[in-house]
Amino acid sequence: MYSMVYVTASGVEEAKRIARNLLEDKLVACANIIPKMESIYWWEGNLEEDVESILLLKTHSESVDKVIDRVKEIHSYQTPCVLEIQIKSGSREYLDWLGNSLKKH
Repeated sequence: MYSMVYVTASGVEEAKRIARNLLEDKLVACANIIPKMESIYWWEGNLEEDVESILLLKTHSESVDKVIDRVKEIHSYQTPCVLEIQIKSGSREYLDWLGNSLKKH
């Protein structure tokens, strides 16, 4: 039915740019940005530490592949973290709003 797409970004400005792009194309209904998290990860054999932003995108499950493709096109990272989290249930009113917001006007 619906999914949330979890994306990490280099910072708030990149997260906003990605969110606006997807919202303008009606690929997502809502984008939440958590401005700062600390990430520690392996990259090309080295242990890296960065400050990143989290972008949470809500969309139809059938649109997730389009969202992932679009994020990969416009993201600054060579290998961006773009993960689907399926929404199994939620507030009926919110899910109705979500569906209505994704309709083309």
